[in-house]
Amino acid sequence: MKSRRALKNVRDETALFRRRALVGFVLILLGLGGLVGRYAVLQVVRHDEFATRSTNNRVKPRAIPPARGLIYDRNGVVLADNVPAFRLEVVPEQVKDMPALLARLGKVVPLDQDDIDAFNKQLKQSRRFDSVPLKMRLTEDEIDHFAVNRWRFPNVDVVPYLTRHYPFGPLFAHVIGYVGRIDADDLQRLDPDRYQGTSHVGRSGVERSYEDLLHGKPGYELLEVNADGRTQHVLETHAPTPGRSLYLSIDVRVQKAAEAAFEGRPGAAVAIDPRNGQVLAMVSVPTFDPNLFVNGISQADYRALTTNPDKPLYNRALRGVYPPGSTVKPFLALGGLELGLRKPSDTVYSNGQFCLPGQTRCYRDDKRGGDGTVDMVTAIQKSTNTYFYKLALDMGIDRLSQWMSRFGFGRKTGIDLIGESTGILPSRAWKATNSKQPWYPGETVIAGIGQGYWAVTPLQLAHAVATLAGGGVPYQPRLGMDSSTVGEARRQPLPNPPGDTLIRQRGDWAVINEGMRAVITDGTGKGLNDGFPYAIAGKSGTAERYSRTSDAYDTNRSTAYLATRHRAWFIAYAPTDHPRIAVAVVLEEGAWGASAAGPIAREILDAWLATQHGVIPGSERLPNAAPLPSATSAPTEPTAEDLPVSASSEVQP
Repeated sequence: MKSRRALKNVRDETALFRRRALVGFVLILLGLGGLVGRYAVLQVVRHDEFATRSTNNRVKPRAIPPARGLIYDRNGVVLADNVPAFRLEVVPEQVKDMPALLARLGKVVPLDQDDIDAFNKQLKQSRRFDSVPLKMRLTEDEIDHFAVNRWRFPNVDVVPYLTRHYPFGPLFAHVIGYVGRIDADDLQRLDPDRYQGTSHVGRSGVERSYEDLLHGKPGYELLEVNADGRTQHVLETHAPTPGRSLYLSIDVRVQKAAEAAFEGRPGAAVAIDPRNGQVLAMVSVPTFDPNLFVNGISQADYRALTTNPDKPLYNRALRGVYPPGSTVKPFLALGGLELGLRKPSDTVYSNGQFCLPGQTRCYRDDKRGGDGTVDMVTAIQKSTNTYFYKLALDMGIDRLSQWMSRFGFGRKTGIDLIGESTGILPSRAWKATNSKQPWYPGETVIAGIGQGYWAVTPLQLAHAVATLAGGGVPYQPRLGMDSSTVGEARRQPLPNPPGDTLIRQRGDWAVINEGMRAVITDGTGKGLNDGFPYAIAGKSGTAERYSRTSDAYDTNRSTAYLATRHRAWFIAYAPTDHPRIAVAVVLEEGAWGASAAGPIAREILDAWLATQHGVIPGSERLPNAAPLPSATSAPTEPTAEDLPVSASSEVQP
């Protein structure tokens, strides 16, 4: 059977090919149309969007932190400066294996555990695309070693910056404080826009209190970068606004003399101008170097500070609380006059002890047998306890606490520092809040000599003395005096208006002034005025650190033994006719207030006098007084070495 082959239908095949070709052509046209449409969308409709994204890949904005305002003393001596430095920074999003990077990098630039710990902490609170500081304040050798090996670390760079430096180190640590690196807690409270690019913030002291004034506003620059993220060109720059510089009322010369006078012994001193509340010196001993904290303190250094038994980090002037002892007696005497409970001529007989009716235990004078019959001036001069026992009892604890509170005891003074202690002003209300026991008359008695529940800070007492020296006109203590910024012709004063006067009768003040002057001329402070051209008024205070178990006098009267039992105080102001400086000094271990703390107060007065050129207006010089120190013309920007420290001679009260 023959096979039959189908005949080829050319017409049908041609028609089928044409249909397929047409469909293919249409599909090609649709594809081309879609491609052209997509190009149109990308190049025309979304041109601006993709142009911006492209630019962003090429152009990188970088915040420029503002230069922190400088801090000066009242004469223009720099106390807190900005110095150029270099740090190592890493961009986290460009690193796949951070531990491996740190290991390799540590072979080029030494990294200790403190550096790595600080970096890891900062890494957790930073955005992935932000540069994170790894090592601060690189040395020249470290910069050179990294530059040679830079090609191995495309995601690491050396960045210049300004770091805070405190030229006087420990001298102003408790006043100026220090700045520290911003941490997670800071990020919660700081304005992120204002702190863009900023790595440090005020941590304590003036640096923290005046943070808003010192910080300034950031700027920014647009950088052209390559594929590795490295800067090729700076396209645009908007300069930051630097922070304002701050001038403190403190004088470096007085501050140096005050600290040196302590000779390393724990204590504190504050000097205030009673005419305006300006703090002339504020010292807490021992102290520490604030430069250690700026870029992160090492664990070893921090451990050494926190385990030191003398507590150098503790600001005794601002936070230390001590019983004031007899330094409260002039204020109590003034209260007796102002409240009409005493006249200057009223007398009290002191036989060595004061007994409350019905009590077997009596309250003693420091002098065996007492001082005999004393009036107000003599009682202040001789610090006769019996006089003030009776005055406190007649005044009553309610009136006593109310009167003393007017001088700022028992509350913060309002100084422009954070962390001030309130102290304790004995009162019925205070005891009711802190104890279930009632108020006893004996507690009123010992409150009259600054013992018992009394607790004051050196700053509080200096503020009270300044208020007294100023005729009863209170000013809040102030460290910030003026501020300025680049281009300003004059400093801008920081206001500090006075409060209402506390003394109604000028004659009452004159009596207290006479009593405190008598302390210096013929009392416990005798000899402290020797060689000083103007009259000094003062009062010593010797506060017992331990409660007595009996009325017996100490049998061991050695200075070393008594120093372990006493806090030594001395308060003073000068000149007595027109006071311009008021001082409060406390030694944590001092046998007697006048002999231990008095010479420190005198050193402060001598240093202050050295800053006064010529005769002090409105004040009378003492007969046969030593000549004033010669005035020297200071340069516009004096340094500490240019300034005399003291004009004092040895004082042996």
